Amino acid sequence: MDKLARRILVVNAKGGCGKTTIATNLAAIFSRKQSTMLLDYDPQGSSMRWLKQRVDDHPKVIGMRGGEGAYQPNVTRTWLMQNPDYERTVIDAPAGVAGHDLARLVHQADTILIPVQPSPIDIAASADFIRDLLLEGKVRSLNIRLGVVANRVKANTRVYQSLRRFLSTLHLPFVGVLRDTQNYMKAAEQGLGVHELTPSQVRQDVQQWQPILHWLDRKPYVEAVTNRERISAREVPAATASGGHTGATGSHYS
Repeated sequence: MDKLARRILVVNAKGGCGKTTIATNLAAIFSRKQSTMLLDYDPQGSSMRWLKQRVDDHPKVIGMRGGEGAYQPNVTRTWLMQNPDYERTVIDAPAGVAGHDLARLVHQADTILIPVQPSPIDIAASADFIRDLLLEGKVRSLNIRLGVVANRVKANTRVYQSLRRFLSTLHLPFVGVLRDTQNYMKAAEQGLGVHELTPSQVRQDVQQWQPILHWLDRKPYVEAVTNRERISAREVPAATASGGHTGATGSHYS
């Protein structure tokens, strides 16, 4: 397995973008074939609530809170170093993380996924966050891969096209699109990943995860670093989005 995809941080300072949805679905997918740890740094404990609903006849996911109340990155990092047997670790970051806390979370990861929703507010907030991630998190110097996932998308909306234009300016990998559907809520209520629901009902959703999983598992020598991916933090533009309705109903578990 590509070691660059062993510890995946799902993060965006903007709340409600679907971090927990992506983190729990990744954990469920990985657990089918690999030992999987789900770390929950969100004070709301949403990932751990998801895990409590998961029944024993589904592949096991080991869960751990990343600090009870206070943020305890050193404790968690030490624990991870002492327990290296998990083939996959998915980290669900808290909303609003910034500064030193952001840098400490980044140091626990080798791959970062940033969920972005198609709304003007989310686009603008994500632009600022990505700038902070590149400057304060120093992901480039740490050789950490960074990818963006468009989440809760309705494709035939003007604001989704604005999101696509914005993502094209970032010069970061745009690794996947997840549609706005109640299937994620149905899965979350049962402690499942969307792929564990009735196949005929989630065929489109399962297909949408394939490019994300493919990107996560690319070998270092396959993923050539292009000039577009070498952009420095100061070159990240301010976000612009115009017109239209978001088309987002907030149906995901977030």
